[in-house]
Amino acid sequence: MAYLFTSESVSEGHPDKVADQISDALLDNFLAFDPESKVACETLVTTGQVVLAGEVKSKTYLDVQEIARKVINKIGYTKGEYQFSGDSCGVISLIHEQSQDINQGVDRATKEEQGAGDQGMMFGYATNETENYMPLALDISHKILQVLAELRRENYEISYLRPDAKSQVTIEYSDDNKPQRIDAIVVSTQHDDFDNNDANMLAKIKSDIVSILIPRVKELFPAHVQALFNDDIAYHINPTGKFVIGGPHGDTGLTGRKIIVDTYGGKGAHGGGAFSGKDPSKVDRSAAYASRHIAKNLVAAGVASEVLVQVSYAIGVVEPTSIFVDTYGTSTLGLTDGEIARKAASIFDMRPAAIEERLKLRNPIYLETAAYGHMGKAPQTITKVFESPYSGKVEKEVELFTWEKLDFVDKVKEAFNI
Repeated sequence: MAYLFTSESVSEGHPDKVADQISDALLDNFLAFDPESKVACETLVTTGQVVLAGEVKSKTYLDVQEIARKVINKIGYTKGEYQFSGDSCGVISLIHEQSQDINQGVDRATKEEQGAGDQGMMFGYATNETENYMPLALDISHKILQVLAELRRENYEISYLRPDAKSQVTIEYSDDNKPQRIDAIVVSTQHDDFDNNDANMLAKIKSDIVSILIPRVKELFPAHVQALFNDDIAYHINPTGKFVIGGPHGDTGLTGRKIIVDTYGGKGAHGGGAFSGKDPSKVDRSAAYASRHIAKNLVAAGVASEVLVQVSYAIGVVEPTSIFVDTYGTSTLGLTDGEIARKAASIFDMRPAAIEERLKLRNPIYLETAAYGHMGKAPQTITKVFESPYSGKVEKEVELFTWEKLDFVDKVKEAFNI
């Protein structure tokens, strides 16, 4: 019997994502001026206020207030009527030095013997139902909000948009797990109060989303995905009514509250650890990226059409305590999942220092991950510039989303005799 599956996404202006972006901007600046920085930054945002907290061990000093304000303004919170603006909000810093009890388990005499920054389990997932090996419902949800942000910044076809927004996509699957059609799309977008008649205003917003936004989103996908868009989609656009009060004024935002949006939209699994604000010695982040790298390369090599990878660690211990693989019965090689896991462990070095080196994680690459998902984006090389009143100016060429590279496909094929 056919079934429905749903994933959601949130915009860069969603309060929790504002917090994530500030935390990752702080991390990037610490790493830009001191690549060996140990950072765990948390951010809270609410009406007119930003609170920064966490633990840092670094040789550099930053103007954290200025960094936070720049992020807020770039997102689009630039008007007093939003009750939250980069130019006028208060920024309180409660950041302090990292605990020596934690640090002694991580730093070692040689980099290779670096211990894991915490215990826990991390997951990576990949499926061949999309070109970027991501779950389709989440991929569409992300793109809806990315296009909505483009329309907001263009301020041409839709001129009333504000930064806060959420999306949700429900897809009908067949018994053999193939997407058949899009069943429902939900979009809630913050907007100006541009009409005294709420019914007319909501009708205008729905019309613009369906006739302007959705066609742009549809064009981003290949023909077989475009065919899933149909005339029977149930659209729920701002279903609670008008959405003028939003952002941190409407809801308090916290770092790390959108971990399912950040990963696989409910497909696969999640170990519970958030990403943003954490340097790569924290395996919550680095091992989750490495697990995605494994899963994606296994699927791309043809080992299976769907793969979940779990890795676990003990704090201060170099080698992972376990590596697990689930192919959901889609293995093409006649191997058990346990056999696939053992071969994968021999191909991918999952020691924390090896992950950092392989994926180039000691670079300031994290702000770009903090909205619209940490997984599924195309790897690219860019130049980033950082300025500090205390340390001057630094320009760095960095690779983004290295865990999305298919650079181990040949090694996987050789190991599995594909």
